[in-house]
Amino acid sequence: MKLIEKRVVLHFPGFEPLDGVAHRARYERSARQSAAVWGYSVATGAPEPGSDPLSFEVTTESRAEPGSPGWRTKSRVHMVDHDGFVRKLRSGNTLSQIIAGFRSCAQIMLGGGMRGYFRHAWRFGLFFVFPFLLTALAIALTAQITVLPYALGFSPWHMLWSGPLALCFFIFVFLPFSERFHTLHLFADWEMAVALGRMDRTDFNSWLEDRATAVRKALDEEADEYVISSHSMGSSVAAHVIGILLEREPEVFNGKRVVFATLGSAILQCALLSSATLLRARVGLIARCPAISWLDVQCLTDSINFYKVPVVAVCGHAEAPPAKMILIRVKQMLTPEHYRKIRRDQLRVHRQYVLGPDMKGSFDFTLMTSGPMPASVFAYADEKRMPG
Repeated sequence: MKLIEKRVVLHFPGFEPLDGVAHRARYERSARQSAAVWGYSVATGAPEPGSDPLSFEVTTESRAEPGSPGWRTKSRVHMVDHDGFVRKLRSGNTLSQIIAGFRSCAQIMLGGGMRGYFRHAWRFGLFFVFPFLLTALAIALTAQITVLPYALGFSPWHMLWSGPLALCFFIFVFLPFSERFHTLHLFADWEMAVALGRMDRTDFNSWLEDRATAVRKALDEEADEYVISSHSMGSSVAAHVIGILLEREPEVFNGKRVVFATLGSAILQCALLSSATLLRARVGLIARCPAISWLDVQCLTDSINFYKVPVVAVCGHAEAPPAKMILIRVKQMLTPEHYRKIRRDQLRVHRQYVLGPDMKGSFDFTLMTSGPMPASVFAYADEKRMPG
């Protein structure tokens, strides 16, 4: 098998309050962990000045051992983050964020999204309803505190003190408690899911077109392999961007070795909306593109992905080549102590796809995007992850 000497990586991160610089710093930390575990050297370069999306070079190479051939791989990583929209959706006051969140909840329910979640992945359905049920319960309790004096038969004038008390409960008790579960952040996440499904916001649509232009430029760089990786919500962004490129230029990937790796993919978070016809069509374009190998990395212990769900078929393309499912276990990537520490934090477990490992395992994000072996080796459990 020919080792990769030059690679171009286009990574679409998940819905997190991190810009390209922060994602690069995380990548550098994860790469150091991977190198320590697998026994190779890694150097993560500084961001390229003025790059948009932010790009940087990663060099991995074997540690010198007598009698063994060495290898060296250079990968240019482009971080196609959507931090600007994360900040925009979180910029309003608390009340406006709550209203926007419940509006998104209603749109998803009316659009058939919730029904689809519970049909295909009930744990994802619970992930959807949890922040809204939690907040609805707090609002109901706040209202009960407000009317408590009246309910007990006291004069309505007593609501002059119960009202402020209820407001203090909501602001100083519930909101800090809810931040443990990133409730308002999840509200914004669902607002973006609706935007990517319905495609009815000019700002989102223009940004996707702009990202497609930037990605097309990155594809002009010569390389042995092109890896388009995406995590969580980033997979819907990536599907739109790749779809736009294929609509503009159907032969854009011809002659290239391209791997589309969706990690903990949330494409169906958006695509299950009845209005997401464009996203589902673009999923079909990607699946039918002969130059693209689609690897769908899923995890049993991650409740925020569609485990064992064939994304291409569910999007209405049962006759198209399916994405190759890769089933991993976070438990096998971390030490027992580390795993026990994070296993109850579902958002942290969900992030492990793009974080560094504690031990050698079947999946390693750094090796997939910067290692010497082609990314396609991760499609098969018996393939080596490093040169022999």
